[in-house]
Amino acid sequence: MKHKKDYKEKTLEYYDQNNKVFIDGTLNVDFSETQDKFLSFLKPGDKILDFGCGSGRDTKYFLEKGFEVTAIDGSKKMCEFASQFTGINITQLDFLDFYEKERYNGIWACSSILHLNSKELLRVLKNISAALKPDGIFYTSFKYGTFEGERNGRFFNDMTQTKFSELLKKIRSLKLIKNWISEDVRNGHKNEKWFNVICKKLFLESSHLSILNKKQPSSCEKITPIACKNE
Repeated sequence: MKHKKDYKEKTLEYYDQNNKVFIDGTLNVDFSETQDKFLSFLKPGDKILDFGCGSGRDTKYFLEKGFEVTAIDGSKKMCEFASQFTGINITQLDFLDFYEKERYNGIWACSSILHLNSKELLRVLKNISAALKPDGIFYTSFKYGTFEGERNGRFFNDMTQTKFSELLKKIRSLKLIKNWISEDVRNGHKNEKWFNVICKKLFLESSHLSILNKKQPSSCEKITPIACKNE
């Protein structure tokens, strides 16, 4: 029986098969205005995760600005190119398999998590929040609108301020700092609009108190180390 591909497999297959066209269309565009908005909340030396790095354009920009950058992408072909382009190892990872705890000062998810359906998007946003340090900064972008489904060989989950606000109601630890609508910077795409957001990770005192109030092991009890999923 032939395997029926799910929406994520189809989208990743699109990027693996069309990686050259995608890279040619995005690698050299000037995206510094948005990049610098994100970086204005951080300081050189901070840890940034490029979540869905594509060609590696933004990863390289952040590295050149003096930040410590880790990058992941779901597409094997994109990871191969980005590793060579940036000079750092890019990890191929399904976004749903990502989980780390308070490791990054900033997470940048430019035009990446827009390929998740609403249920899985909520799950990934919660895991992104968990991976941010308190006061950490999160940027992401979506095509502007309300459409959710397959379009031009890929799955898209378009976004509006109202739709994103409803998502944030289910994630107590993220606070919206700013949002704006921008034009596409790629040649031939000026009529396309993008919804951009910057959020901040809140320090939730109650969650830290719950950890402190848990029974601590006595000096004679064995402590079993727990490793992060990506380590």
